[in-house]
Amino acid sequence: MRIFISNIKSLLQTEDKDNSRLLVRGGDMKTLPSIDNAWLLIEDGLIKDFGDMSSLDTSFNVDQEIDAKGGMVLPAWCDSHTHLVFAHSREYEFIDRINGLSYEEIAQRGGGILNSAKKLNAAGEDELFELAMQRLDEVKSLGTGAIEIKSGYGLCTEGELKMLRVIRRLKEHSDLTIKATFLAGHAYPLEYRENHEGFIKLIIDDMLPKVADEHLAEYIDVFCEKGFFSVDETDRILEAGAKYGLKPKVHANQLYNSGGMQVGVKHHAISVDHLETMDEEEIECLKHSNTIPTLLPGAAFFLAMHYQPARKIIDAGLPVALATDYNPGSCPSGNMNFILSLACSQMRMTPEEAINACTINGAAAMEVNDSLGSIKIGKKANLIITKPIPSVAYLPYAFGTNLIEKVIISLKA
Repeated sequence: MRIFISNIKSLLQTEDKDNSRLLVRGGDMKTLPSIDNAWLLIEDGLIKDFGDMSSLDTSFNVDQEIDAKGGMVLPAWCDSHTHLVFAHSREYEFIDRINGLSYEEIAQRGGGILNSAKKLNAAGEDELFELAMQRLDEVKSLGTGAIEIKSGYGLCTEGELKMLRVIRRLKEHSDLTIKATFLAGHAYPLEYRENHEGFIKLIIDDMLPKVADEHLAEYIDVFCEKGFFSVDETDRILEAGAKYGLKPKVHANQLYNSGGMQVGVKHHAISVDHLETMDEEEIECLKHSNTIPTLLPGAAFFLAMHYQPARKIIDAGLPVALATDYNPGSCPSGNMNFILSLACSQMRMTPEEAINACTINGAAAMEVNDSLGSIKIGKKANLIITKPIPSVAYLPYAFGTNLIEKVIISLKA
């Protein structure tokens, strides 16, 4: 199957055969390689060739032609942090926050993650799968082509396994690229609130062997934060996960300087995510690692918290990835286009930096940057075709307008 896309105003995030960028950091994030007045050829789901219209050789045959009509083409979004499998929304907690309760106070009252865990454990696997498929279809229509999904609303062996089995079914039925993360270390269930050791042993001795036996996850994650999991507890869980081949990620520094970033770097985490609270020591720690700082401005927006110091991180020469944190409590949206706008308007990232963070760096935070995240011959043709827009900056600028004309998701592995 050969698909030809013509009349592209700008083909964004292009890569030369011999000059591939698998991760973009620091000042390089301001650069977004592109070709104006372009064309692109897809063959069997992969990018076969591309170039400018003036150099087009029209001798090849195609099965389908798409006229971009002056729209832009760029790689589909790579959303590297979500909690997309959940049973019910939590809009009543939204009202509680409007009335003055903090995120921590709601959690202490049995709300937050514990609320979602109660509802998820009462739901059947088929119901969870159908709800999650609807959400996947929605985010796909908004331009997402690759997504990471975490467990963490089970908080018991059967609940966590149920979530991960749902994610496995999503992989089988969706054409999106999906990565699974085991996140039992998300919160302490009520019955273990005064018995942390008991719950950690449940994770290590009971859950982990079963997750590994069924090959249900690629990653392991822990919410390292005051009131959740300490640095020492996080360290133990990540170490145990590594014995089963699960690569670490860490929820770090959302509410406090928790030490989560440092323990993530210690374990060579693929990414440390959130980072609303950062200081110079943590910036310096990241400089001496390959761990990717992943920022989730949607959660800061919804919780009315201060935003992550993206400018400070990038200016220190580090990479930044952006993700939605799609979940029912702190960011009930999987719209990466809005994340792009928040990054520019609230964190002072340039449009080029934000697009790099949502594409190639997001792909790197899921370890799929060899096949996704940029326009390169041989990569999967996961693409967004925009409506006609005047410039790249218009993508984050017109935050309330749907600028996507078409989303192409490759079916080829």
